[in-house]
Amino acid sequence: MNLIIAAIVGIIVIVLLISVVKLHPFLALMIGSFVMAVSAGISYDKSFTSFTDGLGSTVSSVGILIALGGIIGTLLTVSGGADVIVDTILSRTPSHLLPWAMALIAFAVGIPLFFEVGVVILIPVVIFAAHRANKPVILLGIPALAGLSTLHAFLPPHPGPLAAISALNANLGLTLGLGLLVAIPTVIISGPLLAKVMVRWVPIMAPDNTKVAETAESQSSKPSFGAALSVILLPVVLMLAGSIIDLTGQTGNTIGRFFVFIGQPLEALLITTLVAMIVLGTMHGAGRDKLNSIVGTSIGSVSGILLIVGAGGGFKQTLVDSGIGDVIAQGITSSSLNPLIAGWLVAVLIRVATGSATVATVTASGIMVPLATGLSPTHLCLLVLAIGAGSVIFSHLNDAGFWLVKEYFGMSVGQTFKTWTLMETVLSVVGLIFTLLLSLVV
Repeated sequence: MNLIIAAIVGIIVIVLLISVVKLHPFLALMIGSFVMAVSAGISYDKSFTSFTDGLGSTVSSVGILIALGGIIGTLLTVSGGADVIVDTILSRTPSHLLPWAMALIAFAVGIPLFFEVGVVILIPVVIFAAHRANKPVILLGIPALAGLSTLHAFLPPHPGPLAAISALNANLGLTLGLGLLVAIPTVIISGPLLAKVMVRWVPIMAPDNTKVAETAESQSSKPSFGAALSVILLPVVLMLAGSIIDLTGQTGNTIGRFFVFIGQPLEALLITTLVAMIVLGTMHGAGRDKLNSIVGTSIGSVSGILLIVGAGGGFKQTLVDSGIGDVIAQGITSSSLNPLIAGWLVAVLIRVATGSATVATVTASGIMVPLATGLSPTHLCLLVLAIGAGSVIFSHLNDAGFWLVKEYFGMSVGQTFKTWTLMETVLSVVGLIFTLLLSLVV
């Protein structure tokens, strides 16, 4: 009971610091870990030992991948590759299919881009397309947001899924493949289909003076659609191929071992980063100094994410080393609750309390570590997806994404609840349902 109280106290401290005091999640997680450790009976002079160990192991396993993903996303943005993908799809799409096109664009462009970056790139385009087609902005905006948010919740190289995969020791390639199976129907239901209903409630039109923000810096030319799309799909193809070869037992020959090697997350993203620097940079007028500047800028832009994910790993390790994680896992086990539903519920509680999907994913995956030891490799991956689904539910006033969407679309708080918040909640529930359905057949 003392350990459970210690966990509750630690989480309450983190929630209050993030939502009331408005402290940065990195510092809130540090302080919450300290309070939880001391409350659990750990001497105050050793209270940060587990935290620093967990932070170091998390950053070493996940941090490099996040940094490489940030470089790829920045290269796509600065080179104009993201613009080319958007413009190409929009120019070939009939007006009545624009909601589906926006979901497809978000799904494609959002794979290597962090959620906030994707919003900044795509939402001005959404508003421009809505104005050009004379359609309500919600009709096109919700599908785009659903695509971005689904990828943020389910698929690496986004920080939350990467951290959960690392904490639960799940297979990244297998999680990616299963995540795609869950993500596609989830985007369809929570995006284009749901938007048709929402537009009746919030039929606001795009402002007349809206323009698409220029994301590409001046270069001799922009990359082709095929080149930009190949950069996005390359790490997905490499990781899936490596996992398939590994799972089918084809690692006994030289070619098989090589493909498994380049299909590892670190190698796949490093290869993609180098390819992106050539295809999106050197081949389109960017010199060595320019490329180095882009790389430096992208690494700086993800430093905050790295700290939050690392601190979440520190909090997780404190839970594990103090024995709190075992107690919580035993409580869930004794309740006979499905581990996937349990992981989803834990993530839901932390998400609603803190407003951060990444904090919810990292913390929930840490709590679920003891319970994950008996799961099969496929169900470990499904647990990652269930936690990811719970991490995005009911975005409200304590979530920066809530205000970002509200301001971009020019909605009131009430309208934002009817659209963005409802979409996130439907996405979470639908994602869990498809994860549970998948668990019946794999």
